[in-house]
Amino acid sequence: MELEGDMAHFDYEYFRDLTLKELMDKALKLKLKNRGCEMGLCTITNAKSGKCSEDCAFCAQSARFHTDAPVYPLKSLDEILKEAEDAKKSGAKRFSIVISGKGPDKPLLERISNYVFAIEREIGISTCASLGVLDKESLGVLKEAGLKRYHHNLETSSRFFPKICTTHTYEERVQTIKSALEVGLEVCAGGIIGLGESEKDRYLMARDLAELGVQSCPLNILVPIKGTPLEKRPVLSMTEILRTVSMWRIMLPWAAIRLAGGREKVLKDMQVLAFMAGADAMLIGGYLTTRGRFIEEDVEMTAHIREIWKAAQPF
Repeated sequence: MELEGDMAHFDYEYFRDLTLKELMDKALKLKLKNRGCEMGLCTITNAKSGKCSEDCAFCAQSARFHTDAPVYPLKSLDEILKEAEDAKKSGAKRFSIVISGKGPDKPLLERISNYVFAIEREIGISTCASLGVLDKESLGVLKEAGLKRYHHNLETSSRFFPKICTTHTYEERVQTIKSALEVGLEVCAGGIIGLGESEKDRYLMARDLAELGVQSCPLNILVPIKGTPLEKRPVLSMTEILRTVSMWRIMLPWAAIRLAGGREKVLKDMQVLAFMAGADAMLIGGYLTTRGRFIEEDVEMTAHIREIWKAAQPF
């Protein structure tokens, strides 16, 4: 099977039968052919933390689990504007407002919409938001305020999802993504690997993302958090992670494959290998309840990766 064509229709057996080297070689070739030496950097703010009603087994912010995650209401506009300004100065091209909970009520949505408008007007950085399950009308309000991209992960495959969350459905997540696309927003949607799912589940999640046509796919690697149901899960091996990155690149040749939570703690000094496996974007500056590396280190690493990509280009 050739690399050109509809990547969403690759059977899982195609990937299962390839060695890691074969996968990485094909993925890097596709990355350079379709996306050149582009590297996407973004950052987020944990704008409202904790007391989430949902029971996602990996999440420190669920009110059902006893963790050390911070709990606070929505940050002030001044705080958010300062963080957006810092993000822009660091080299990030996108700034995302993230809140805990299944979804905001109307007053909270209105406040966040005002934040989006202010960021676009005063800071000039592209805004994203991750606010949970939203309907088409609410997503339209955000779009009118100036939001460029909505983030809403599938988290895992449809068949594995009930083992991870029981308080809402996979179908609700899919519908939110469809609604965001329908109102004209770009969508950033991916998931978490290392929850106990199989490699085929990772394939199935990527297949759904490809069929939805999302523009960016964050790939999080579980770092087990004390107090959550997954606190004793073993960390994924380097081979499993690299196989997943390569598989996602081959299935989503147009999309940004974005390394997110867990990249520092799991990949450590070997992060560059993931960018040789097809990844070409990353979340910098820390995550919702865990810290990342110093931004300066990531910016320096990005420059080195671009040099390697340029040297690897066959044209």
